[in-house]
Amino acid sequence: MSDRFAALQREHLGNLQRFYDKTLETLGYDGVMIYSGSPALHFGDDQHASFCSYGHFQHWTGQATLAHSWLFIQPGQRPVCYFHAPDDFWHLPPRLPDQAWTTQLEVVTTREVVPPVPKAGRLAVVGDVGEAIAQRLGAECNPSALLAALDEGRVRKSDFEVACMGEANRMALRGHRAAREAFLAGGSELDLQLAYLQASRQRESELPYGNIIGIGRHAAVLHYQHYAADEPTSRHSLLVDAGCRHRGYCADITRTWPGPDATSLFTDLIAGMHALQQRLAAAVAPGVDFVDLHEEMHRLLGALLVESGLVRGSVEAAIEAGITRAFCPHGLGHLIGVQVHDVAGRTAADGSPLPPPPQHPALRLTRELEPGMAVTIEPGLYLIPMLLSPLESGPAGRLVDWGLVDHLAPHGGIRIEDNIVVTPDSARNLTAEIE
Repeated sequence: MSDRFAALQREHLGNLQRFYDKTLETLGYDGVMIYSGSPALHFGDDQHASFCSYGHFQHWTGQATLAHSWLFIQPGQRPVCYFHAPDDFWHLPPRLPDQAWTTQLEVVTTREVVPPVPKAGRLAVVGDVGEAIAQRLGAECNPSALLAALDEGRVRKSDFEVACMGEANRMALRGHRAAREAFLAGGSELDLQLAYLQASRQRESELPYGNIIGIGRHAAVLHYQHYAADEPTSRHSLLVDAGCRHRGYCADITRTWPGPDATSLFTDLIAGMHALQQRLAAAVAPGVDFVDLHEEMHRLLGALLVESGLVRGSVEAAIEAGITRAFCPHGLGHLIGVQVHDVAGRTAADGSPLPPPPQHPALRLTRELEPGMAVTIEPGLYLIPMLLSPLESGPAGRLVDWGLVDHLAPHGGIRIEDNIVVTPDSARNLTAEIE
């Protein structure tokens, strides 16, 4: 097998086997069945909704679209993958990829949706399964202690996982460059989306999340979900939040560019946000509390708002009045892996909950950073009317230059996002390494 990822994946699977052995023995299980999941049918139709395999199944196989398949894992035994490949003339059945996991695991090709009942004592089953299947297998269905332990096992990434995310970043950045070129050529949001897909070599159903491609005011909609087909009449700005998946592992990158109609102030704000984002990325290191880093984002954002003239007075006053939260209502970032918003971001290693601070309810990561964690760093600055309007009529209104807000409104907003892996003594910016 000439695959450059093969040795890394074999090492990854060996470590994963040891982790599962220890976890199952500690919790008293003789085995666990992991279901890949299956796509849901649209009501009253024979068409399926978009589908992505269960994260813990992908952790072993990297297969993001494999449905109706199972993993059977027992301590000290070679894991078994029941690979679902039915006889079908309506669709092309799945085929095993030429990847190391297919030789490390025992692969049993099956036409059945439910595997044979495994021979084990105390058995657990995890994934999107109902009680009927759990009873058929004689298994405990999604036991909370086991799920918490398996989630924690995905928090620190192996060298294989980091390599996969690096490749996903490389392909995603090709798409970002193509989208920007299409924008400068006068293309519509739909044209930009198609250029992105072509350059990153993906079909839309394979994306790790729905791409956000917002021109002008659409950049102020945090999860903007449309692609306007008409060419824009003005081009103040472009925000592209778009990713890629490689062997199950995700890239999640955002870039904002000024357009031909951008004002000098907005162009300066992009430069300021880039410097702010790079400063926060450089602060990622073991032992850093992510909540503290999020609050540092608000201090830096407040300083940028004051420096630009958007806000009068002090940085402290802007934060205290809720102005920075109105300009940036989302969290600084999140864990990333086989899921874009990966698991256990709000759970400590001992399983105790770590809810976000009341003033930052959207923060998805509230842990102290550790080596092996992969995170996004994505500060933003947006002109969102429904968040800024209440400020105007309140005491904080006198601190904001509303003329400049109106001046910037056609640009929508700014977000810059990189994917970063925490190392033993600092961090690697996977996105910046490639860009």
